[in-house]
Amino acid sequence: MDLETDQWVVQINEKLKSHESSSMEIQKWEKHCIYALPSCVADLKKKAYEPQTVSFGPYHHMKEHVKAMEEHKHRALIHFLRRCGKPLKFLIESMAKVEQGLGDCYKELDDQWKGKKEKEKENNDHSFLKMMIVDGCFMLEVLRSADRDNNNGGDYADNDPVFSGHGKLYVMPYIKRDMLMLENQIPMTVLEILMEFEGNNNTQNPEFLNELILKFLCPNIPIHRNFGKCLHVLDLFRKSLLQHEPTHPTIIPKKITSSKHHQEQDEIIIPSARELQETGIIFKPSKTHSLKDVSFHGGILRIPSIIIDDSTETTLLNLIAFERMHVGAGNEVSWFVFFMDNIIDNEVDVVILHQKGIIQNALGSDKAVAKLFNSLSKDLAVDREEGGLDIVQVSVCRYCKKPWNKWRANLIETYFRNPWAIVSLVAAIFLFVLTIIQTVYTIVPFYHEDNSNNPSPPAARAFIPRVPRPHL
Repeated sequence: MDLETDQWVVQINEKLKSHESSSMEIQKWEKHCIYALPSCVADLKKKAYEPQTVSFGPYHHMKEHVKAMEEHKHRALIHFLRRCGKPLKFLIESMAKVEQGLGDCYKELDDQWKGKKEKEKENNDHSFLKMMIVDGCFMLEVLRSADRDNNNGGDYADNDPVFSGHGKLYVMPYIKRDMLMLENQIPMTVLEILMEFEGNNNTQNPEFLNELILKFLCPNIPIHRNFGKCLHVLDLFRKSLLQHEPTHPTIIPKKITSSKHHQEQDEIIIPSARELQETGIIFKPSKTHSLKDVSFHGGILRIPSIIIDDSTETTLLNLIAFERMHVGAGNEVSWFVFFMDNIIDNEVDVVILHQKGIIQNALGSDKAVAKLFNSLSKDLAVDREEGGLDIVQVSVCRYCKKPWNKWRANLIETYFRNPWAIVSLVAAIFLFVLTIIQTVYTIVPFYHEDNSNNPSPPAARAFIPRVPRPHL
């Protein structure tokens, strides 16, 4: 083998000569925020990561099962341009300024979409740029459909299959589900440029777009904070689930050495909800819906109330995938799923959490909810050094190890479970006291009678010697 002409050797030598610094590598990885999942993740549940109704971005563009929505995408573009009153040429010029940056957001982007590499692709038709414009306009129109007083906003026909009242009821829920898939994202910059192009006065408010998106995704959840610049819709939705800081104090374990800390963590297996309840722990819903608002204090474990429906599994899997793929995203959602899987073993645990107002089951079957959380944590990795819920687990496990807590819980469960049990306990105590009193009154007279029949001998008289009187 001629090493001088070997293609692989030549490529490695060229990379060595380029002197690519670590700072350049950091900048390269920082640009990525939308990922094609590896097969080891996607194969576990393919339908959870692949859009079923509409595609956004290049990863699933023009696939057979989503091709039917392309017609409606182009209709949305026509409506958008007609409403703006500006030519398409100006929109293309505005979007072309950030085309390279938009492409850098995608990891492992195929060469057919790399429109800026003119030397590698002479007949560049800017297919990536066109796709961003069409998909962005459609997404913006979908978002605005939830913000209009009337269903079609006066711009679409009453029998429109997507933007009418009928479409809002039967089509929008599926579009919403697809918008929360990691592989089906477009950069938030696309929506920002579109709003700026049409001359929207609200573009000066950085939170206007965030509020528009959240109003569509979760209209019943109030917004209590500013989210700032977000990467895409999934990133914003994740931040909305974590928007509150914990509102209740948490027992902080005593500081221990690092080696002992890791050893203790490896042995931590938090019991199920049923076992925790038997130990005397009380479940209560948190005052906020933030997944970070899980706390344990004074025997009370507070968990945010969550709704489990048909879209929960898909949404949580994509949020976990985003935290897994995007460096620096955090692992709060993964930790919450890991925690819920620990305390839910079967349908009995689901029933307990449902009765306490923590789980709102829209699936109908408690067994299905238990199976859902047990499957979500498969191959799930969490960082214990950064996970706040690890402190809660340590505190709960230490509480369970104290025998008095279990004894007290058994006493309450046995004798104070209902009013009749309390009445029975009070009656038993009363009868026991009466029995003692009766026994005492029976023993005391017998003791006095025994003393009267056997008197004690009188005390002996003192001996005084007699002195004879003298004779006179």
